[in-house]
Amino acid sequence: MRVMQLDDLDFCRVEKHSILTGKQNVMFLPVTEVDIAKWLAEGTLVQDAFPQLSDSAREFLMSGITPEEWNKAFPKGDE
Repeated sequence: MRVMQLDDLDFCRVEKHSILTGKQNVMFLPVTEVDIAKWLAEGTLVQDAFPQLSDSAREFLMSGITPEEWNKAFPKGDE
């Protein structure tokens, strides 16, 4: 995972390889580089570390899977 703080904003550009496709994906998330480093170091559950993020943003942090990849792999109606 590569994280880049965006200037003085509380946003980061996060790059991560998808465990589904192996593709390098990017998301801009409303977190800081310090927040991510702390989460990785402490092993806190992602939902506890980032309650402000959507489920899909938290999934991206853990697995690199984007919402588009998830929907393609697991289409609705396949239950």
